Amino acid sequence: MRWTVLLFLAFAMFCSYIFMDILSPIKDLMQSTRGWDSTAFGTMQGSETFLNVFVFFLIFAGIILDKMGVRFTAVLSGVVMLVGAVINWYAVTTAFAGSNLETWFNNNLNYIPVFDELGISPFYKGMPASAKLSAVGFMIFGCGVEMAGITVSRGIVKWFKGREMALAMGSEMALARLGVATCMIFSPVFAKLGGVIDVSRSVAFGVVLLMIALIMFIVYFFMDKKLDAQTGEAEEKDDPFKISDLGTILKSSGFWLVALLCVLYYSAIFPFQKYAVNMLQCNLTFTEVSPDSFWATNTVTIIQYCIMLVVAAAAFASNFSKNKNLKSGLLMLAVVALVVFCYMGYMRQSAETVFAVFPLLAVGITPILGNYVDHKGKAASMLVMGSVLLILCHLTFAFVLPGFKGNPVGGIIVAYLTILVLGASFSLVPASLWPSVPKLVDAKIIGSAYALIFWIQNIGLWLFPLLIGKVLDRTNPQLVSDLKNGVITPEEAATAYDYTAPLVMLACLGGAALILGFVLKIVDKKKGYGLEEPNIKE
Repeated sequence: MRWTVLLFLAFAMFCSYIFMDILSPIKDLMQSTRGWDSTAFGTMQGSETFLNVFVFFLIFAGIILDKMGVRFTAVLSGVVMLVGAVINWYAVTTAFAGSNLETWFNNNLNYIPVFDELGISPFYKGMPASAKLSAVGFMIFGCGVEMAGITVSRGIVKWFKGREMALAMGSEMALARLGVATCMIFSPVFAKLGGVIDVSRSVAFGVVLLMIALIMFIVYFFMDKKLDAQTGEAEEKDDPFKISDLGTILKSSGFWLVALLCVLYYSAIFPFQKYAVNMLQCNLTFTEVSPDSFWATNTVTIIQYCIMLVVAAAAFASNFSKNKNLKSGLLMLAVVALVVFCYMGYMRQSAETVFAVFPLLAVGITPILGNYVDHKGKAASMLVMGSVLLILCHLTFAFVLPGFKGNPVGGIIVAYLTILVLGASFSLVPASLWPSVPKLVDAKIIGSAYALIFWIQNIGLWLFPLLIGKVLDRTNPQLVSDLKNGVITPEEAATAYDYTAPLVMLACLGGAALILGFVLKIVDKKKGYGLEEPNIKE
C-alpha cells in the first residue's frame, strides 16, 4: 500500500509540474499576443517564489507541516495551488482585457516602496497588466506547490525511512517530471486550437489538472489514515514548534552544504526550463509544417504522447523486473519507442516537442540511482557527477548548438542528446540529495528542515528567471531597440535572441555546485553524517 500512496502523491505533483511551466512553451505567443517581453515574462515566472522567499511563507509551511501533520498540509497545499492557478488563468483571458481590473493594474503596482529600492519588486512600471495579475496568481500558486513539495518529501520519509527511501523519492520525482513533457506537448496545442491563438486555453488546461491534483491529495488523506490504522501508528504531529529548532538546523554545516547544493542545482534547471523552448527556437532551424500535413494535426500530438508514456512505463518497469528476458524486452521497447518519439518531434518541427524529451531518460535511470543509494550509498559522489553533467550540458547549449544553426538534422540530434543528459543529471538530485536530509537533522524537525531548504532554493528560483530575462535584454540591445521602434515584429524578435550569456551563467552555477559537492564529501567524512553510506543497513 505504501507504493500505492506514493503513486497518488506522484500524480498530484505531476499535475502541479504541468502548471508550473504551462506558459514556458508559448513564451513566443505571450510576446506576440499579450505584449510580454523577456523582462515581463521573467518577472512573472520569478514571482512564483516571491511570497515564499520574502514573506517567509515556506518557513510557516514547514511549521504547519510539523504541527498539523502530512495529511492536513497536503490538502491545504492543493487548495492554495488551485486558487493561484484560477487567478493566473483569469489574467490571460479576454475577459480581463479591457476590464476595470486591467485599468487598475495598469495604474497601480508600478512602484513598491523598499522592494523597488532593493531591486526585488515582483512588478515594475510598464509591466503589462495581465503579467502583473498573472504574477499575483503565480505567487499564490508558488506557495501551494512548494508546500506540496515539502509535504510529499515528509510523507515519503514517514513511510520509507529505513526502507527504499531514495528509490521512493527518486521514483516520485521522476514520474512527476513527466508533467514537464506533458506541458511541452499539449500547451501549444491548446493555445492554437481551432486555428485561433488563445493562451488562456493552455492555462485552463492546467487549472483542470490542479483540480484533479486536489482530488488526489484528498484521496491520499484517507489512504494515509487507513495505512496508519493498519500499522497502528499515529499520524506524526511533532512536538510544538520552537524557534530554537531552526537554530539547531542552521548550526549544521552539512545542512548548509546540502541546502546550497540544492539551490544551485535547481536554479540551473527550473529557470532554464522556463526559457528552454524559446532557446531552442532561437538556435535551431525549423521548417513550417503544412497545415494539411499529418504532422500538423492534433492526432499526431496524442499519438506522440502515448508513445512517450510507453517510453516512461517500459523504462520505469524494467527496473523492477526480476525476469532477465522481460527486463531486456522492456528496455528494448523503451529504446525503440524513444527513437520513434524523437523522430516524431523532428517531423513536427516544433521546439516544444523537442524539449518534451527532457524527463524521459530520467524516468528510466532514477530508480536505478535510488536503488543504488539505498543499498550502496555514495549520495555525495552522485551530486558531484550531476554537477559535471550540468556544466557540460549548459556549455553545449551555449557554444555547440548555435554552430548547428542552419543544419536541421544535426542541430536536432545535438539538442536531443543534450536535453536527455541534462534530464538524467537532474535525476541525481531526488535520488541522492533529498534522502540525505534525514541524516542531517532530528526526525521531529524534518518538516522544518525541508521547508528551510526549499526556502533557500526558492531564492534562486525567484532570482534566476528574472536574471535570465534581464540578461537576455541587456545582451541583445539591438534586438530590443528594433522591437521597441517597430523595425521587427514581436514574432520575429521572439526567435532571434542570443542565449549565450544566460547559459554561461547557468553553467557557472553548475561549477559552484561541483565545488560544494567536493566540500560536502570532505565534511561528511570528517563529521560522519553517513551521506556516502546506504539508507538500508543490510
